[in-house]
Amino acid sequence: MTAREVALAIVRDVFPAVPGTPERGAQEALDYRTRKAGLEPRDRAFATELAYGSIKMRRTLDWYLAPFLGDRASTIPAVIAEVLRLAIYELVFTRADEHATVFEFVNLAKKHGHKGLVGLTNAVLRSFLRDRPTEPAPDDFDDLDDYLAVAYSLPTWIVRQWRAAFPDRVAEICASVNDPAQAAITVNTLRDTVAGVEERFTGAGVTVKRSPFVDETLIVGDAAYARAGEREAAGAWFSQSESAAMPVAILNPQPLEHALDIASGRGNKAIQIGARMGGEGTLQCIERDERKAEVLKNRLAEAGVPAGIVIGDAATELLEPNRRFDRVLVDAPCSGLGILGRHPEARWRKRPDDGARLAEVQAAILDRASANIHEGGSLVYAVCSTDPREGAEVVGAFLRTHDFTRGLVPAAFETFLTGEGDVLVPPGIEGRDGFFIARLERRT
Repeated sequence: MTAREVALAIVRDVFPAVPGTPERGAQEALDYRTRKAGLEPRDRAFATELAYGSIKMRRTLDWYLAPFLGDRASTIPAVIAEVLRLAIYELVFTRADEHATVFEFVNLAKKHGHKGLVGLTNAVLRSFLRDRPTEPAPDDFDDLDDYLAVAYSLPTWIVRQWRAAFPDRVAEICASVNDPAQAAITVNTLRDTVAGVEERFTGAGVTVKRSPFVDETLIVGDAAYARAGEREAAGAWFSQSESAAMPVAILNPQPLEHALDIASGRGNKAIQIGARMGGEGTLQCIERDERKAEVLKNRLAEAGVPAGIVIGDAATELLEPNRRFDRVLVDAPCSGLGILGRHPEARWRKRPDDGARLAEVQAAILDRASANIHEGGSLVYAVCSTDPREGAEVVGAFLRTHDFTRGLVPAAFETFLTGEGDVLVPPGIEGRDGFFIARLERRT
């Protein structure tokens, strides 16, 4: 199979035409299809660019195609629509040999459609090259948010939500979430020093800079090198975005304290907590998914972090009622609106009611976590979402019914502080993930 054929297969995996067919994630589909096709690295890179680009820029591509398809846009087979999107992506967003691009995609249409559809594909692409439509402009739209949503290929409701949260930066955010996401690693200081890991990366020719927000985080210039070296690192460091490392920095656990990590997942934040405690004190983890809990157990052992693990729903009473902790992290399940830039298909799988639905779960977990905190103890609530229903509204409702107050956040985070004193990291800008983080303290 050619790179273009593989790209088409990936897109069809992500957006299956037959109702009820399981959807694959873009990364899963890419790994499966390129491995099956046995593509060389250069062809794999080209297939990745085409597939990921056409998935991400789907709304913009449909806008370009609309004048040339008219009413036929709703009646042509899904596979031909995907062929056209891939072709327009290559023509608009890459340095394509235009005539070769049209030739290749018309041939691809021949494999999946009858003569009439092949003719349509050829006519649409040649008309597109002849007319050379300009990119979307504000004057083409009655609503500025619709313009931004089409220009940067996003659902309009997401753009409106970002405008409400970041009124002066919404255009910058829309553009930035289409740029490559920042790559970062977290150093496990029980196994190595930040300087030691930094030296290893620079010695391999990889650019590295220290995070101004998280002491143990390094921003790295080569995500592939970081992923490839993680196994060899044996727990000395691991891939984790700078924003994802911020909640533990704000929690700031200390040696000899008792810490609780809720919704531990694969253990990135648990390892970070354990390292900050210097292997002294106690760490308790709660994880609902048994498979993740098994990964968590193995990673904690490899990292040299002693911890207990409880498997179960954190919204229920899993711990002894009288058990208390000095520091509690609630990394709550959320809509993931802050990490759209890392997953090209994610923007099309979110729903406007996700925030309201998940807020109920988040509030229940936060309520249960509050019962296990010492007086004067700290609780950090974090979600990788900028939806206020999952962030400020959950925390506001909690503070109205619990004997807690907002705590002080380290000065390094001042640039992200909201009027209420929470941390709200805008998605995409400087490659960061969007996050909401609140530090709460139990009154004495």
